[in-house]
Amino acid sequence: MLMSEEFVVDLASGVSTRDEEEPVHSVSVVVPVYRGERTVAALVEELTALTAPTITPGGAEFAVTEVVLVHDNGPDRSDTVLLELERRVEEVRAVWLSRNYGQDAATIAGMAAARGDWIVTMDEDGQHDPANIASFIDAALSERADLVYSSPTNTRPHGFLRNLTSRGAKIVLATVFAFPASTRFESYRLIRGDIGRQLAEVAANGAYLDVALTWVVGTTATVPVVLRAEERDESGYNYRRLFSLFWKMVLCSGTRGLRVVSLLGVTLALLGVVMAAVIVYQALSGDNSDPAGWASMIVVLLVCSGAILFSLGLIAEYLGVALHILAGKPLYLTVDAPAPSVIDRQVSGR
Repeated sequence: MLMSEEFVVDLASGVSTRDEEEPVHSVSVVVPVYRGERTVAALVEELTALTAPTITPGGAEFAVTEVVLVHDNGPDRSDTVLLELERRVEEVRAVWLSRNYGQDAATIAGMAAARGDWIVTMDEDGQHDPANIASFIDAALSERADLVYSSPTNTRPHGFLRNLTSRGAKIVLATVFAFPASTRFESYRLIRGDIGRQLAEVAANGAYLDVALTWVVGTTATVPVVLRAEERDESGYNYRRLFSLFWKMVLCSGTRGLRVVSLLGVTLALLGVVMAAVIVYQALSGDNSDPAGWASMIVVLLVCSGAILFSLGLIAEYLGVALHILAGKPLYLTVDAPAPSVIDRQVSGR
């Protein structure tokens, strides 16, 4: 999108400039709203300050061209606030879900409706500072990344137990289920617009957004951010809902967990064969002091349980193919152009 004769605010120097033909990165901000009656208006006010073309510290230009507020049917009167914001603020568009579907589904619905070159997803509770969007743009351009995650540098404004369980869940996902990127999964993220929209079209029920992003995104960057205190007294997520999200991520990750079960089955079967060889040797050498029937029972137990677990692992591989089809994992995904970078700006003489 080309902007001419526009007023530009330089975040790095505070100097205002004009540029006649300066391409501006349009940004759609997607905010799932569940219990945002008291917080979402303040967030929108901060975002409207970025609707004018703005220069990042790295020299790129962007503007928040729309704020997509997705109403996820929370228990408060967020709908009334969203109607008022949509009426009063030109850049605000509301998306109305038929019932409560959860943060992931609401975010994907907002991504499908977004129209910007980049899509920023963030929470409505005030933790995420919109000023960090400039750093996200710089990181995406300098590293040619299609996805940029926030990386909190401070302790989350939650209780100790919740922070501990959240960290533990990410470690389990990274080690057991082979998702090293899960340690940096955050709801405050920047996604390339054409990728986000296409992914929203193919993601089916059961798909976890961050896992689905790993299917189609090659280069991912992170930007350090400071989380602010929540503007409400209680988080919208209790432990039951958080565990539900964790379990959804596990199921969406594929068959890695059942492959561990399959490997365990092979190990037990091999152990049974080794014990059988030992028993035969002891029987032939006459050196067998175990109770009658004990050794044969153990061998049969190990071999049979190993065969069962190994068979389950094979079945899981077939189920994994069906899982990815049902979850909407695409065979491929095309983009409008190569990943933008600061080099492109230098080549064009800017």
